[in-house]
Amino acid sequence: MKPIFIVTFILTAMSLFAQTPLYVPDTLSGTNISLVLHKDSVAFVSGKKTNTFGVNAHRYLGPTLILRNGSPVTMSVNNQMNDTTTMHWHGLHVAPSNDGGPHTTILPGAIWSPGFTIMNDAATYWYHPHFMGKTAMHTMKGIAGMIIVRDAAEAALTLPRKYGVDDFPLIIQTQQFDSVNQVMHRGMEDSLLLVNGVRANYSNTVVASFPAQVVRLRLLNAGGERNYNFGLSANTSFSVIGSDGGLLQQPVAATRIRLSPGERAEILVNLSGMNGQTLYLMSYGSELPMGVQGGPTMPMGPGNPSMDSPLNGTDFNVLQINVGLQTSNPVTTIPSTLVPVNPYLPSQANATRTIRFTAANATIMDGPFFFNDSTFDMMRIDYRIPLNHTEIWELTNQTMVAHPFHLHDVPFYILDRDGNLPPQFERGKKDVVLVYPNETVRFITKFTDFADTVIPYMFHCHVLMHEDDGMMGQFVVSSAVTGIPQDTENKNAFSIYPNPATGLVTVSLQDFKKDEATTLSIYNTLGDLVYSENTISNAKMPISTSNYTQGIYTVQVKTKNTLLTKKLIIQ
Repeated sequence: MKPIFIVTFILTAMSLFAQTPLYVPDTLSGTNISLVLHKDSVAFVSGKKTNTFGVNAHRYLGPTLILRNGSPVTMSVNNQMNDTTTMHWHGLHVAPSNDGGPHTTILPGAIWSPGFTIMNDAATYWYHPHFMGKTAMHTMKGIAGMIIVRDAAEAALTLPRKYGVDDFPLIIQTQQFDSVNQVMHRGMEDSLLLVNGVRANYSNTVVASFPAQVVRLRLLNAGGERNYNFGLSANTSFSVIGSDGGLLQQPVAATRIRLSPGERAEILVNLSGMNGQTLYLMSYGSELPMGVQGGPTMPMGPGNPSMDSPLNGTDFNVLQINVGLQTSNPVTTIPSTLVPVNPYLPSQANATRTIRFTAANATIMDGPFFFNDSTFDMMRIDYRIPLNHTEIWELTNQTMVAHPFHLHDVPFYILDRDGNLPPQFERGKKDVVLVYPNETVRFITKFTDFADTVIPYMFHCHVLMHEDDGMMGQFVVSSAVTGIPQDTENKNAFSIYPNPATGLVTVSLQDFKKDEATTLSIYNTLGDLVYSENTISNAKMPISTSNYTQGIYTVQVKTKNTLLTKKLIIQ
């Protein structure tokens, strides 16, 4: 064999060996869904394994939840992570007690079981932790997964919806590892690309085999800070059919779609007649402007280290698509219309709220960043919004960095960007909007269905490190915050009084087996244990709180067969 043929053979073999097939997560559906969060490890790169968190049988990320509009569901979230966390259903319209924000903590070993009815339109949503100060760490180490909601309007359309056959979830993330291959969740030199938790660059290329027909790609940017400018190789056109909160009114022909952290989009790619061909899903980072993380690296000020990922400002492959045979009963056309989209009108607004994105130093890009010059405070309610209020929120970015703004509770409609109509693919229901430096974005929404005098909803930047650093606020849909009413959680199991408390609080244990060994524990909002005592049931435990800082605490009562929690406010 001649040397040139030997080299060609070796290179071909290496190329084939390096390819990794697209992994499609399994699914869970029905009215009772169990999620077990646990510690694990994955060999993403050679050498030491990376410590991860997984959900159920997954060592990294979790299953896709398939839910139906109008159906009830109870989620059982079992925390075996050995760290306090929460679970947020990103984009779902649920009561604040079920939303999984930083006030709804799940202690190690505890199970949180929110129940709610699915009220959202058919679209792509997702789930991830939302624990104050640790959202980036928990999410980037693997606690995340996709949610697909189906409804009658979507079912009436001729669209691909066979999961893993012609309807594919694509969860995109980039990671930075330290010298011993551990996740640097605050790293901005991220260059290891993951698609559905599988390594997609360096020695590996993730390869998908899609049929020669219309396929549906559900794109989710589940990363910590990078924006993606998705497109197909050779500027192949595709059709955008859905945004964060639902289908659009009609498909929008496009060659690019930009997604910031937390955003989702559904696109249709017509591969009819392309059997045997190969194309790539790419991110065209060279087309992103400076100041948008993922675009060209912004020059740093004196004394500030450069944060330069080799992916910044470059065009790179996300997924190799090999086109194969059609499936039975393929979808081969793209519908001309989808669903009615009826935004609220500015004339319907009851109020306008103005939020400025600000920074401690306006000349640097690594923060900390604020809303209206204030960092997040768990005890401060930023807005009290009457139920059924229609409001315009005006967001003005006064920093050098683009920020993806996420609103909990309800979807919104973008009215304008600097006075101009948003692009067609942003004219559906949204829950994340990227606001560029020196840009003003206005959106309109209505706060319907749920009001709560205790537990707030969040709004925040979805760059996870910005959120963890305090670029977040909270609001209640109610007239006032009145403190935590008694017997709303675990009624009659135990009581706390007074609540809110100042210098002294009493925990009274009730309805436990007499003289049963009991452990009483109190945790702060960071999940740190601040009080623990072994006692017996039926006891009344006076506890001094004079040395506790103001805030919200979790009181846990644990026996051999019981684990109960309640919230305590210290004023």
